[in-house]
Amino acid sequence: MPVATLADSLRRLNLPGHGRLPRLILMTDTARLPDPRPAVAGLDRGDAVILRHYDDPHRAALGAELLRLCRARGLRLLVAGDLDLALDLGCDGLHLPEWMLGEGAWRRVRGRLPLVTAAAHGPRALWRAARAGADATLLSPVFPTASHPGAPALGVPRFAALCRMAPLPVYALGGVTAGNLRRLKGSGLAGVAAIGGIAVQDSSGGG
Repeated sequence: MPVATLADSLRRLNLPGHGRLPRLILMTDTARLPDPRPAVAGLDRGDAVILRHYDDPHRAALGAELLRLCRARGLRLLVAGDLDLALDLGCDGLHLPEWMLGEGAWRRVRGRLPLVTAAAHGPRALWRAARAGADATLLSPVFPTASHPGAPALGVPRFAALCRMAPLPVYALGGVTAGNLRRLKGSGLAGVAAIGGIAVQDSSGGG
């Protein structure tokens, strides 16, 4: 019997949707997902990819290749933390790490890209993301995750409370898997962002 992927479980969750926002966001990661191309095949039309790979010397080339794959599959590509690269590639948007929300670097973004997401780890960052003009935030870590071993997780009640008070749509990030996604039903999440578990379900925490 095929192993359910996070994408499969998210389809079954039947979220109400938030207009033009993607339902599922794949985040690339140099260590945990060094070659993100196979995972792109697990996404549905309208979903998105965030190019992280911050320390990759071939980041621009990878971005160009991912953009071709995304265009062919009807996906959106965002670049994390580098507006110039996003504009040079002709991407669909930019992802703002949380540190960019407080440095004023986001001011160059407004009106230049159709989709902007931002990282958040608590209520203050949610409001800063809204003031920065982000369309949505990626709130983490919801569950314990391999990306940040030992870091305290928000948990379902806290995540749901933050979704309710947030001034913009919130994505669940951090440890979200096909097995625990159903616990977030009714929390108010706009969608899910993940590194693992999209193309092939892993057991490492999927955040």
